[in-house]
Amino acid sequence: MADVVIRPMIQADLPRVVDWLVQTPLGQRYLFQADHIRHSLETGLQQTDTLLVADTDRAGGQACGLIWCLPKGAFGRSAYVRLIAVREDHTGHGIGAALLQQAEQVLVASSPDLFLLVSDFNTAAQRFYQRMGYQQLGAIPGYVLADVTELIYWKRLQPST
Repeated sequence: MADVVIRPMIQADLPRVVDWLVQTPLGQRYLFQADHIRHSLETGLQQTDTLLVADTDRAGGQACGLIWCLPKGAFGRSAYVRLIAVREDHTGHGIGAALLQQAEQVLVASSPDLFLLVSDFNTAAQRFYQRMGYQQLGAIPGYVLADVTELIYWKRLQPST
């Protein structure tokens, strides 16, 4: 998508991002609460987390996508994608891919790998991550929700030494 701009998230993005994030299918399934999400994102902004948003002309130049990565969130060694989401009416336009690629470019200097979890029921996300070069390494049954298995995905960002 030619009009996608990826930039660091700022405090002013919070109200809009929280509003649409709790309405996403993932937010609904995992019972995202606006106050909790807002507080978590505020904490992430204050720490060294990588928080990027996507703006598009179609979204009026306002954040319609988000990726949140923890620099050493996987095993205290590798980066971890805590959350990636695109506003429901903006999916299918390359916003998620642009967010993930930009996060990888930011994180490659400090992390050899990038890990993430994806729900077993979210087959579209699984296909997306595979297209983006991620491999499924394993599964954790009932990790977040009792009836959901979280699949572990991984991508090497730096050559092996």
